[in-house]
Amino acid sequence: MSLDYQPEGQPGGRRGIVPTDGSAIEFQASLADRWTLMKFPVLSTRYSGRRAGLVSLVLVCILALQLPMVVALAPEPDPVPTRWELDFQPGPLRVMWVELPNQPARHYFYMTYRVTNYSGQDLIFAPSFDLVTAEGAIRRAGREVPPEVTAYLLGQLRSPYLEDQISILGQILQGIENARDGLIVWPADDLETDGIQVFAAGLSGEYKPFVVRDPETKRNKRVMLRKTLMLSYDTPGMLQGRGPEPLPLTGSLWVMR
Repeated sequence: MSLDYQPEGQPGGRRGIVPTDGSAIEFQASLADRWTLMKFPVLSTRYSGRRAGLVSLVLVCILALQLPMVVALAPEPDPVPTRWELDFQPGPLRVMWVELPNQPARHYFYMTYRVTNYSGQDLIFAPSFDLVTAEGAIRRAGREVPPEVTAYLLGQLRSPYLEDQISILGQILQGIENARDGLIVWPADDLETDGIQVFAAGLSGEYKPFVVRDPETKRNKRVMLRKTLMLSYDTPGMLQGRGPEPLPLTGSLWVMR
């Protein structure tokens, strides 16, 4: 069967595709139809069923090749822990103005915590704690915190079992009788932030590989994400002059980071 073009008698020259053998198949020569005929002249009106599905699949694949690559979503922790995990009980997060001799006076965020090993094996405890503001500023606990400030806070808290971030590093034995109490301190740069999140890493042995795109080299690179506890805090009003009142804890969630 051959195809021939004949006018439909409409003003403006609209055309249909009419088979010369009298078949009733007819196409409107819309812009999309004309493009398809020009790009894929081998397609005939007899294509239907599985052939039409195959043609549609080919067209979808062609369009997909022209779309930007979709970035994979970051993985989530396993619903049920598959690796060792420590029990972490955070204390209140507070902000304090500290003024000491020979040290610049400034505000600091600080919090205490208790960690207990119920994993069934003795472990090495080497945590890290990042404080992230709603505006994107990131602070690693202990950095730019003079030892004198940590010692001052330990003295104010008056707990004989409370350890600073350095002395708490090391082996943590099993059982509640071997629980350890720690103190975390960050410089408080922004007292007008809309929210704070604390990321506690080193509490779980779960990790997952993930491929990210390096913004500098424009190449993909493989990174390892660790199961991390995210604590979210509300920061109502101005934090300056807040006193010892703790910031409200609004949620906790395990994430891969």
